[in-house]
Formats: sequence, structure tokens, C-alpha cells
Amino acid sequence: MKTRLKTGQKVQGAEIICECLLRAGVTAIFGYPGGANIPIYDALYKYPELRHVLVRHEQGAAHAAEGYAWVTGRPGVCFATSGPGATNLVTGLADAMLDSIPIVAITGQVPSSLLGTDAFQEADMLGVTLPVTKHNYLVTKTEDIASVFSEAFFLAVSGRPGPVLIDITKDAQVNYAQFQYKENNEHLKNRLKLTATKEELAEIADLLNNAERPLIVAGHGVLLSGDGKTLLSVAEKQDIPVTLTQLGLSTIPQNHPLYMGMPGMHGNVAANRAPLETDVLLAVGMRFHDRVTSKTSLYAPQAKIIHIDIDPSEIGKNIMPALGVVGDAKLVLKQLLPFLQQKKNPLWLKKFEVWKKEEKDKVFTKELESPKLKSAQVINEIARQTDFEATIVADVGQNQMYAARYYQYRKYNSHFTSGGLGTMGFALPAGMGAKLGDPAREVWITIGDGGIQMTLQELATIVQEKTEVKIALLNNNYLGMVRQWQELFYKGNYSEVQLKNPDFQKLCEGFGIKSLKAKNLRQAREAIGIARKTRGPFLIEFVVQAEENVFPMIPAGAGIGEMVVSKEELK
Repeated sequence: MKTRLKTGQKVQGAEIICECLLRAGVTAIFGYPGGANIPIYDALYKYPELRHVLVRHEQGAAHAAEGYAWVTGRPGVCFATSGPGATNLVTGLADAMLDSIPIVAITGQVPSSLLGTDAFQEADMLGVTLPVTKHNYLVTKTEDIASVFSEAFFLAVSGRPGPVLIDITKDAQVNYAQFQYKENNEHLKNRLKLTATKEELAEIADLLNNAERPLIVAGHGVLLSGDGKTLLSVAEKQDIPVTLTQLGLSTIPQNHPLYMGMPGMHGNVAANRAPLETDVLLAVGMRFHDRVTSKTSLYAPQAKIIHIDIDPSEIGKNIMPALGVVGDAKLVLKQLLPFLQQKKNPLWLKKFEVWKKEEKDKVFTKELESPKLKSAQVINEIARQTDFEATIVADVGQNQMYAARYYQYRKYNSHFTSGGLGTMGFALPAGMGAKLGDPAREVWITIGDGGIQMTLQELATIVQEKTEVKIALLNNNYLGMVRQWQELFYKGNYSEVQLKNPDFQKLCEGFGIKSLKAKNLRQAREAIGIARKTRGPFLIEFVVQAEENVFPMIPAGAGIGEMVVSKEELK
């Protein structure tokens, strides 16, 4: 982008902010104006290159910034005013922090003379956001703005990505200073360890070269490193089966013969059985989340575990590895490749075929051949019609598990969801942000009737911005995941999970979004086809079986060996 300001030019702080955004490569901002950030919006008027998306709630701005960052690899940017505007970003910041999404949140603050006086719409954003950001800043002097912005954008993407917040007092926005922009962040770069040592590589290779039943568990860190091909090269060289965590889905094509599914509470049978039989487990760019391991003392106790992660604090935090290596997933795997011997593992791979058949017979066939419309059928049909290459932005709950289990991702980096925080309502604004970040993508938002009502107001933003997202609303008139647990583990006591929902077709009409309703598989197929041919946003309400359950599942507090493959096993 063409820069506007020259070094040494004296301008207002608000204009310096816009210039810094321009130099950081920002193309879209998701925000909401208010009294404490109105000078920034006044300066923004002079910068038409910076597209501003007016969300309807600041939480939507943060989630949209996440979706934008996910597709572009660059920090998503969100604006909010002081007080409630800024605090409304917190859920999105926490979500980005747990899922390692780079966003830069820029909030207005009361004038510096009023700090600490409980002024109108004053909130201590440094204190509020300290636990949910990689770093945060309070800027009270105009001359500090440019250096803070340069550092903030670097921090957001360096090492393990994450959210950074810049809180700027109103007087710093309106006062004048000379523009001095520095991109030199060498003092920060030197703190990162990105590659493995020769000794670490030799030890990893020795373990894998001598393994009889090796297993790879790869997570979001591999996607963030920007390379699934190297992971596949390692797997193919030694015939190592690969499992992908929920946030790691779409790192490698799911139709690859070495792909063995997603581990976790509602993961695939093979992916959950394998850790109990592997002798060497290579964990790359994942953090041994409780939803993956279940009871940690029962997770792969017989295996020698190698853990590669860019964040040193993750090594040994949940599972103690035999070897922990701090480094970038892509770089370490590339380093490792020449050290690995070519190997085949036909007997080990045959076990996975047995486990896959068990799941097919007990779960997949029943779900996909159900006479009543089920969520699995909807996701499977979207996958079929989009040739498995659409980007799926999944919300949280049962719909999230169906999107993870039944889409069969074949395109790199095409599955987004809220993993660590599990934020209901995430998908609607995040899907909008993803589409705006990469308009060439076909974006489908999968969301439940509970989740959509948490961020429903962003339908107005989607219409205003003419964002061509397709929304698959899986409506069972329940908070489905909670209801499933109540049915299976709380004697069927359905406490506060049944929803009296609005008429979603009338709601869509009010917002100006075209919509259809599907009650069976034939109608679902037709509706998906129509939605794909229709320009602009489109919502399909799929009326799915009210009391459908996601299987397999691992009960809370159990080990992965106690996985329940079908409901019949609970009787």
C-alpha cells in the first residue's frame, strides 16, 4: 500500500494510528465507534484503503478479526471505544489467546488526566486483559504510538501467535507529534528458538527409526507454521499414521491413506485407540489439551513421547515427554527429514483399518442412512456438493463435532472453530471475517440454534457488507451438547436446555437475507444447491432430529481407553 506520511512529519496521533495500520499491511478493520475513539474514526475517513466493517457488537469485531487472521495469516484488527466497548472484546481476546490467533485490538481510553478517576466509560483495560493477551499497552503520549504499533504487530505473529491490545488515551489521539516509524524488532526476534539442535534431531530420529508402532498427533501449530506438506513427507517416509486435533484439521487431506482421524472426546475410534498401543508418539504443534488426552495419567503410558512446540511453556505442562523440543513445527520437521530411514509398517497400519471399520459399522452407517434428517447427513451433503474444498467455520457444540467428523477436509487450512475457549456464537462473525479476508473462498458457517442467537445481530453486518457466506443452521430446538450429557449421565433430566426459537425465516427476511428450510434429506440437498447458486449471503435452517447424539464419546474424567463408541454400549 502507498504510505501517506513522511518521517518527521508532524500530525495528530489518530493519523499516525492509520498510517501504522497501512504500513502493517492491514486491509480490513472490524470495529465500533464511540466517544473515546472518535478521533481515530475521523482520521480513518482520510484512509479509504483501510476498509472498515461496522459490526453490531464489539465481540463480533474480535471474532471477525480472528476469522480474517485465520485465512490471511496476518493479524486481524478490531476497534472499540473505552469502557463497555473495550470490555466487550474480552471474550474474543480470550478465544484468540487459547487458539493462538494473531489479532491486534485497538481501544480508545479516557484522557490521561482522567485515568484512575472512575471517569465516564473508564475501565482499566490493562488489568482486565492481562490474562487474555500476549501483551498489552497503555499509550498516553502521541510520540509513542508508532513504536508501540510496530512492536504490537510483530508480537502478534511472532513465535506462538496471539492477541495484543493497544489502549490509547483520547489526548494521545488528538495531540500532535513527529511521525517516526521503526520496523526494527531484532531485540524481540532474538528471544525465539525456532530450530532443533543436532543432538535433538539425532534423538528424535533414533526413537522414530527404531519404533515399531509410531504415531503422529499434529495440532494447530502445524497449520500456523504454514506447512502440511512437510508433515506428510515425514509420515510417508516411515508409513506413520497421522491424527489431527480439532484445530489441526485440514493440515493434510483427509482422504490420504495415512490420515487416521481426530482424537478426543468425540474423536474417531482409530485416533483414540492408537495412543494406547503406540510405542513412539510424535506430538507436533499441539498442547495435549484435556479434550484430546482425557485423563492424563491414562494417556499413552507405554509410549515414548516426543513433543515439538514453539512455546516452551507447553513442554511438560500437561504430559511429560521423553523428549521435548522447542521450535517451529515446519522448520524442525524439515530438519528431521534427512535423518529418518525409509520404513514400512503394514502390520501396524492394518490395526487402523480394523478400528475404522468398527466406527463405520457402529456410527457412520447409522448416521448417514438415518430415515430422519440428521446433522451428519447435512454436513456430508455440504461436503459432497462443495467437493470437500469449502472453508467450514464451525460454531461450538454438537454442530461443531459434526463439522469436524463428517466434512472430510481436503483443502489446506479450510476448517476454523473455537477450540480452547469453546465460544458459542463464534462462527457467525468469524465466518464473515474469513470471507472478507479471502473473498475467493467458498465459506460455510455451521452453527446451532443456540449459538446463532448469541451473535445474531451480525447478520445485519453480513448484509451491509454484502458478504457472500452460506449459513447452515442445524436446528434441534435444544442446547444439544448439554442435552446429550443430561440424557446420558444425568438420568435424562433436561434442565434448561429446550429452546423456544424464533421463526428463522421471518428473521432472515427482516435482516434481508435469503433463506430456506429443510426437513428431510431431499429438501436439504436441494437447498444446498440453491444456496450455492445464489449470490450473496444465504441461510438454510435444517430441522434435524431433536435428540440426536454425537458418538463416539469419552465420558468426563475417563481415560481414552474408556471411549464409548455407540449408545448401546452405555446400556
